[in-house]
Amino acid sequence: MGELIGWAAGHHAHAGAMWARSAAVRALAAEWGLLRAGCSRSAQAPRMEEPGPGSSEPDAPPAAKRRRLLAGEAKGPGRAERYVPPPRKRNPGVSFSEAHFAETRYYFEGGLRKVRPYHFDFQTYCKGRWVGRSLLHVFSTEFRAQPIGYYRAAASAGRLRLNEQPVRDLGIVLKNNDFLRNTVHRHEPPVTAQPIQILVDNDEMVVVDKPSSLPVHPCGRFRHNTVIFILGKEHNLKELHTIHRLDRMTSGVLMFAKTAEVSKRIDEQVRQRQLEKEYVCRVLGEFPENEVTCEEPILVVSYKVGVCRVDSKGKSCKTVFQRLSYNGKTSVVKCFPYTGRTHQIRVHLQFLGYPIVNDPIYNLDAWGPSKGKGGEINKTDEELLKALVEEHRSKQSLSILDISEEDLKPIVGNKECDSSGCCTEPVEIMSRAVDSCRTDDSKSQREAEILAASQNSDTRLETHEANPEGASKSGNQDDHSEEKDPLCEDCKIVRQDPSPKELVMYLHALRYKGAEFEYSSKMPDWALEDWDESKE
Repeated sequence: MGELIGWAAGHHAHAGAMWARSAAVRALAAEWGLLRAGCSRSAQAPRMEEPGPGSSEPDAPPAAKRRRLLAGEAKGPGRAERYVPPPRKRNPGVSFSEAHFAETRYYFEGGLRKVRPYHFDFQTYCKGRWVGRSLLHVFSTEFRAQPIGYYRAAASAGRLRLNEQPVRDLGIVLKNNDFLRNTVHRHEPPVTAQPIQILVDNDEMVVVDKPSSLPVHPCGRFRHNTVIFILGKEHNLKELHTIHRLDRMTSGVLMFAKTAEVSKRIDEQVRQRQLEKEYVCRVLGEFPENEVTCEEPILVVSYKVGVCRVDSKGKSCKTVFQRLSYNGKTSVVKCFPYTGRTHQIRVHLQFLGYPIVNDPIYNLDAWGPSKGKGGEINKTDEELLKALVEEHRSKQSLSILDISEEDLKPIVGNKECDSSGCCTEPVEIMSRAVDSCRTDDSKSQREAEILAASQNSDTRLETHEANPEGASKSGNQDDHSEEKDPLCEDCKIVRQDPSPKELVMYLHALRYKGAEFEYSSKMPDWALEDWDESKE
């Protein structure tokens, strides 16, 4: 008993000494301004990473409470701040998995490869400029392709998630490291049905002959209708490393590495300009017989629309041209680009006065009477972009530009357009691009329709999550027509398909040669000397 009393006394004495030292530390901290004067021990806020004794707020809230905090439920004055999980470790790989490939299926119609509409999650971490702003404000100012009623309906249907928890209140204020997920019904533009030809498939490389109209990798509105996805889904060629890129409308030799080491080795040759590139094209007019070199600098006018021009403030570049043939109207020309600027060959040919015959950007009247020859445009960049869009709109070929409705609106103003190029004032055709142009009454009516549609949306989305392939198991058009989403504007629009001919541009990557390789494709039909355009 005496030992126990002695131990207790010693323990209390030790605790007292510890408290005294702790008090001294607090006093010193207060003197240095680290603690507020007169602050009691019970009033001190515990550190998030290491809660102190008696703290009522642990570092990680219990599961039920965390769900409430993630969802942004208000608990009254003095409630704890909303919990935000730390950022997840990102996968540094460049490959796509079977789950990505299984999102949808292809079908073929009218010489076009088409993708069945599918549900897709757009994901992003909170941008710095969004911190402190509500979701409602972010959607209304930065994601104006949809009316705000759509986002309210999407939230009601459980399609908006913040840190993997459904968001019901768009008034929730965003914080650093917030992770947003938005489930949408995605429609992709059609591309040519021409197959991808495999030129080389060995231990190090995959080389293909890319058809025109196909993007190399997912970008913009394209995901499954890309070279990377088609190779993975139809040829079982996966985990490929992109070595170089071709414009969507450019066909020809396209190389991929199978390992990071091979990719790095060839990329070094590209940087050192040791890669020889040879293209072929068909241009308007009689191109000079002698070799022509163009070294005019190129400036990007718009990344979103994809337009460049010659300008002294642009990047330096060099292209050498050699004529192969002339049929009285058009010339076949070989092109040797020594640099790799965006649209380099096309812009240099336009500057020289010999634009590619069917170039959907650089052979238009929008550039002026001389179509940009010698750099003569006489328009501001804004006027040029608007003129390009207007010309495609009049030809009902706006989809060729591959510009999103959200990016189209600032260019065309209050005119409403569909992707085929039809624009009117103010008939509703492409509602995603023009919602801010409607009257308040029409906006309210549209939002009411969207909210009503969301009542049937939950069941369909749950069906999609349980069976991602949905009704895409057969290739007939009837199944395709059944894949409707009540919240999707694209499902309500009948779009005019481009013709296969409109998806071809007469520019082809003919040959690529490096230090230890040389790959080439056959000459395209339109580049042959006896080619007859009237038969196309």
